[in-house]
Amino acid sequence: MHTMKTQIVLLRVGLGLASAMAHPPSADEIATKSLQAFHYAGQDMSARVVMTLVSKGGQQRVRELTLLRRNSGEDRQKYFLYFHRPAEVRGTALLVSTEPARDADRWLFVPALNLVQRIAARDAESSFVGSDFSYQDVSGRPLEADTRTLLREEAVEGKPCYVMESVPKGRASFTRKLSWIDRATFLPLKEEFYDAQRELFKVFTADKVREVDGLPTATRRTMKNVKRGHSTEVVFQQIKYNVGLTEDVFTERSLRRPPGQWISGD
Repeated sequence: MHTMKTQIVLLRVGLGLASAMAHPPSADEIATKSLQAFHYAGQDMSARVVMTLVSKGGQQRVRELTLLRRNSGEDRQKYFLYFHRPAEVRGTALLVSTEPARDADRWLFVPALNLVQRIAARDAESSFVGSDFSYQDVSGRPLEADTRTLLREEAVEGKPCYVMESVPKGRASFTRKLSWIDRATFLPLKEEFYDAQRELFKVFTADKVREVDGLPTATRRTMKNVKRGHSTEVVFQQIKYNVGLTEDVFTERSLRRPPGQWISGD
């Protein structure tokens, strides 16, 4: 009798798995879950970030910064980034405010000029402080900016992934992007960017993923410019989620006077 019940349970589980495989989520559903997993995990987040810029010849420049992020409602969030090292960028700060269906607002404080300047929407895909990442790579690209197609399923480093194509609806630095989204965590494990000539020019990889406070987190990420031969590696350290960041941290005043409680370790 128990054997019969066990077989029935296993059959139902098998049918459920088969149904899930036969009816995967849509490309838009995958993109939404990926954005949430990659950019919105937890209510807030703090981390120390080490960014290494590697030239074509192998020369390295290292930058160290604090990253603070707070979700403030559905699909709304704010970022604050403060650079500690090297000396020439120390005190540089970036404030980002995102909302659904619109370009993010970005302000950059340049201490050498004692100037807060707004980063125009058209510059969102330009280099983030000289790295191979763009400002948009840091804070996320609006879902409404692209149309998407689910192409297939394929493994990356043994992890089953959805492979999705994104095509921008308007002006963008790429004409096509392929994303390998982990089926288990919905984190992007790899992304390929193609230029106006339809040639591969940039590749993102999540090189190390581990759980932090119960949340899957890409703690080491690399962006490679395959045409120019240089790359940027970003390592997240001292990561903490749900630390109680308040709205007053994410103000223009903080650009000139960073919140000492959260910006430490100089």
